[in-house]
Amino acid sequence: MSEKPRVAVLSRAGMPDQIAHLDDRVDLAVCTEESLADELTRCDVLLLWDFFSRAVRPSWSDRATVRWIHVPAAGVDKMLFDELIDSDVVVTNARGTFDRPIAEYVLGLVLRHYKQFGLTQRLQETRDWRHREPRTIAGSTALVIGTGPIGRATAALLRAAGMRVTASGRTRREDPELGTVLATEELPEQIGDFDVIVLLAPLTDQTRGLMSADLLARMRRGSYLINVGRGELLDQDALEAMLRSGSGPLAGAALDAFDDEPLAPDSSLWTVPGLFVSPHMSGDDVGWRDRLAVQFIDNLDRWLAGEPLVNVVDKHLGYIPGAT
Repeated sequence: MSEKPRVAVLSRAGMPDQIAHLDDRVDLAVCTEESLADELTRCDVLLLWDFFSRAVRPSWSDRATVRWIHVPAAGVDKMLFDELIDSDVVVTNARGTFDRPIAEYVLGLVLRHYKQFGLTQRLQETRDWRHREPRTIAGSTALVIGTGPIGRATAALLRAAGMRVTASGRTRREDPELGTVLATEELPEQIGDFDVIVLLAPLTDQTRGLMSADLLARMRRGSYLINVGRGELLDQDALEAMLRSGSGPLAGAALDAFDDEPLAPDSSLWTVPGLFVSPHMSGDDVGWRDRLAVQFIDNLDRWLAGEPLVNVVDKHLGYIPGAT
């Protein structure tokens, strides 16, 4: 070990400009997935700048010296595994960075659906002057599944636009911001009460496949599904079959997260009628990388000073307690 703490940065594009200046305070090293196994036996801190990478698990060994791993994303599901969970390594995430951008994106998707912007664009391309009467979102009902900071920001913005919003989490409770929170186990009986469903729950063993074929079939006739969480929250095959057949209750859906990313060019999801596909970009507004860097640097200052870190994930739960 060098005298300065060693901070390894997993990045496919080299050292990020936003943190390169830290080399006067720490021994800063960039690594790739191929060199990560060796770096884990030398570094004190690992910054997963490539936060969708699954390389930590296959690179792990009992010789690992890393003491803190920071994931600059809201979800940490792609890098948790038993050996890491049972270790003393602290894991932190980017809680708070993506709240407003994702909330705005969800509102945009709702407006796009209700105001028929997609159809208007297609009609413009064919020069078809077809007058229509779009719906208003005021008074419509929305269910936000996930009560963390992103879910709360989304609920607040949808309410500001006039929607009647309910939230769902692990347990039924009264929340000062959200009101009555439905328990996950209540969803089969309650999901048919809503015009819009927004998936924002963290991906855990309990939430994987949460939006099943059965729940999709129980949705309200003419309802709309939005997934800006994790692809694995949803049974994508069941959704595709329903939208292609036109026999289910959904009027359409918007997916910003998928089981496998990037979505392959030959994926059948690209051509599903009524499905809006976007490349996992709902939280990535202009300046998002700079904000992620500032957040990491603030936490690094705490770590170097021996102070408690913020945004510490409960590795057994897979998220920050109190953030769902």
